[in-house]
Amino acid sequence: MSGFADYERYDALGLAELVRRRQVSPGELLDAAIARVQARNGAVNAVTMELFDYGRRAIGDGLPEGPFTGVPFLMKDLTASIAGIRMTRSSRFFADAPAPIADSEHVRRLKRAGLVIFGRTNTCELGLSLTCEPQLHGPTRNPWDPTRISGGSSGGAAAAVSARMLPMAHATDGFGSIRAPAACCGLVGLKPTRGRNTMAPYLGEGLGGLSAEHAVTLSVRDSAALLDATCGPGAGDPYAAGPPARPFREEVGAGPGALRIAWTSQAPNGAKIEAESLRVLGETARLCAELGHRVEEADPAIDHAAVVPTFLTLASANTVVNLASHPTKGRAARADEVEKVTWATATLGEKVSGAAYVGATQAAHRLGRQMAAFHADWDVLLTPGLAMVPPKLGWLDMMMDDVDEYWRRVFAFSPFTVWFNITGQPAMMLPLGHTADGLPVAVQLVARYGDEATLFRLAAQLEAARPWVGRTPALAS
Repeated sequence: MSGFADYERYDALGLAELVRRRQVSPGELLDAAIARVQARNGAVNAVTMELFDYGRRAIGDGLPEGPFTGVPFLMKDLTASIAGIRMTRSSRFFADAPAPIADSEHVRRLKRAGLVIFGRTNTCELGLSLTCEPQLHGPTRNPWDPTRISGGSSGGAAAAVSARMLPMAHATDGFGSIRAPAACCGLVGLKPTRGRNTMAPYLGEGLGGLSAEHAVTLSVRDSAALLDATCGPGAGDPYAAGPPARPFREEVGAGPGALRIAWTSQAPNGAKIEAESLRVLGETARLCAELGHRVEEADPAIDHAAVVPTFLTLASANTVVNLASHPTKGRAARADEVEKVTWATATLGEKVSGAAYVGATQAAHRLGRQMAAFHADWDVLLTPGLAMVPPKLGWLDMMMDDVDEYWRRVFAFSPFTVWFNITGQPAMMLPLGHTADGLPVAVQLVARYGDEATLFRLAAQLEAARPWVGRTPALAS
């Protein structure tokens, strides 16, 4: 491929260092990223909005000095408000919504870090799936196997990074939407602590406190440095995570000490965990023991049966509000303007009473207290990343007529992710294994509330012991 031929050899911090040393220019990096989008996006459908001129103008106007100056970056077509740029939410109903007049605070911080935004990535309608197959834009395909899902709702972001169009991309997570795509596509995916990244000025919280913004990345250090650049409260936030003791980037490579690590394969909803996921979980537990950590099987004593119903109550009620949030139409969406699961989930939400919603928030808080008690004895919990390898496209279909079956399939596929949206804890996917035919298999690392630092220290240690960045799908070879 023409242009900066070594582009794919580097993570985002590596590319930024080349810019600092004047070994490559931001324009050359953007050209390299654009060339890869043009060459590879047709196979995966990850990028649904090209903002190439927007990126070129940002470079021409002069980039700020930051940890990622000159590095190309893609924004998910959900949550991230960019002044003058439409956000469709992958929904026919919202596709004509006017562009916001101001950047969100998160986007402002990304720009201050020197990142060059040059497109938007595909997502599912309103982020209500763990696959990325919207009617508006069509399905995103997994670069490792184009017949399979890339995960969702940040499936476009994960497919773009996995296909090496760029080293990291914006993502959000309300019930696994950073971590499931990272697991499907062989990437690092951190859901930060609740309130770590602000949603100012447009939201106080998303999905009743379940949702978080961050990214999918190739390397652990990129995830840490990006969180340093974006974390902290915004004006008027209802709450915020406590500040870290030191920059997260300094945790990468720091000795974690002898951690107390528990592992469990027991899904809160009783979902069956397939052999590949169990194998890689077991291999990771043994590796942690070899690295000097105390490792034991220990299933947290929580109200397992409350996890999925708590989510569905909060999510369905929030969907009612979301469908009435078009900024100019002045009315809620009709059934024929959105996908079947979106409409059916909102119909469930209309039946949620005020008392039931309060009860769900109290259940979420109870689960958080139960996990805090567990972490009095354990620094980290390991779980399978997903219950199965990425399924074929069409299995998690938001045009299904049976909404109960749809949500059953969602949490049969990914039973361990929503747990930590509810408790607000930081949780990270690491691509520590793969199947015989090359599909990535991930393990999830979970730390106590506010303790991303421990995750970064342990994740960096595992990355050094079992590196994954050199593994690439055939599409990027």
